[in-house]
Amino acid sequence: MSEISKEQVLHVAHLARLEMSEKEAENFSSQLADIIAMADTLNELNTDNIEPTSHVFAQKNVMREDKKVEGLPLEDVLKNVPEEEDGQIKVPSIID
Repeated sequence: MSEISKEQVLHVAHLARLEMSEKEAENFSSQLADIIAMADTLNELNTDNIEPTSHVFAQKNVMREDKKVEGLPLEDVLKNVPEEEDGQIKVPSIID
């Protein structure tokens, strides 16, 4: 696998809108190269007789029955809110 250059790290940081110094980019470049090298060791595994899977356990549409359960009493809910008015949670307005 090829090395990841400092310029590539800075470019990806720019795309992600992250501010990064030259020194940080050099450090991340080295760390990313180590991570890719470690992941590259997976290519050495012999997977010829291993069936492709998406899950370790064979499960199909594991569902549970919907059950109606009682929620918290209104008084308990309102104890945990910063502000309430007329039995309802009051939140800041988001529309001008």
